[in-house]
Amino acid sequence: ESTTGALDLVKQYGLKEVETAGLGTLSADQYKAALDERGLVAIGIHAGYEALQTDLPNVIKTARTLGAHYIVCPWIPHGKDGFTEELAHQVARDFNVWGKACHDAGLQLGWHPYGFEFVKSKAGHGETMFDIVARETDPANLCFEMDVFWVFHAGQDPVTLLNKYGKRWQLLHVKDIRKGAVTGLSTGSAPPTDNVPVGDGQIKWPAVLRTAQAIGVRHYIIEDETPAPLQCIPASLKYLRGLKL
Repeated sequence: ESTTGALDLVKQYGLKEVETAGLGTLSADQYKAALDERGLVAIGIHAGYEALQTDLPNVIKTARTLGAHYIVCPWIPHGKDGFTEELAHQVARDFNVWGKACHDAGLQLGWHPYGFEFVKSKAGHGETMFDIVARETDPANLCFEMDVFWVFHAGQDPVTLLNKYGKRWQLLHVKDIRKGAVTGLSTGSAPPTDNVPVGDGQIKWPAVLRTAQAIGVRHYIIEDETPAPLQCIPASLKYLRGLKL
């Protein structure tokens, strides 16, 4: 499906906002024109850790061209030792520098964890690598985007985690996990078939969404990684639009 075809579907589904992860075959200017033609707004872009390391001015420029407010870093590269404490401290240092640069440009840096960041630190008390990065970063310069699927996949309770970090959670990926899927894994990977339409899986959405609303999450994004998105996205939307919160 072409990039513009995907945007046509977004409009057809009655959605108003998108978050980009790459621009397909379009330049940033072309993408912005395609959004404008369809009355859509890009609220944020995903930018890889390496791109932020090597090409931050260009990432900022892309976000500004699209009119996006958020630059969200998803996957953090890590070696065979996984997400170590050493890496957590380094990531926090990087996020502080990049977050300030984004802030100075009128933008907001965000971080989207994938689950492997929830391994326990040596300090005990249940502290995780995610907690270390959160503690060592300036809340003004780093917000969080929760992918409910990956948080649950890692054995975390989304409601507890939303409450723990409150208004630092500004974006939410609304994604459900198949009933019976194995959780408590710090791999950050799962078969596509573990993704199911929202409302069909293990996650207790009324509690998650009520909590998200209470702490002030601003944007809710349907990221469909099921094997059949054209069937599953309408099913997810039907479920979500029918919820009484």
